[in-house]
Amino acid sequence: QVQLVESGGGSVQAGGSLTLSCAASGLTSSRYCMGWFRQAPRKEREGVATIRNGGIRTFYADSAKGRFTISQDSAKNTVYLQMNSLKPEDSAMYYCAAELYVGGYCNMSVFSDPIWGQGTQVTVSS
Repeated sequence: QVQLVESGGGSVQAGGSLTLSCAASGLTSSRYCMGWFRQAPRKEREGVATIRNGGIRTFYADSAKGRFTISQDSAKNTVYLQMNSLKPEDSAMYYCAAELYVGGYCNMSVFSDPIWGQGTQVTVSS
């Protein structure tokens, strides 16, 4: 049974930091494009960052560049999202996703029908 379980969300003040974790079971995360997406109320889900092959390839949304870092621990089958300098507009439900890697770039656009986690809430207050 394939499962992605996120953790690490919470409430922080603007400028603070959080680290999200996504523990994968039933799949080998190194064979997948792994990504973090988020969805705020009344907004569409958007990609935040993606990673493949232990971190050799990473992609970030413009909103995440310079503040967020995605990483992968293949031994633990876990993907992380370190978020620094958080802003109120970062408030959202954050989801981990896994899309089987079939070649090419592992960016947000390849996540056409991924496996999703249940999400973890991040709330940033001003």
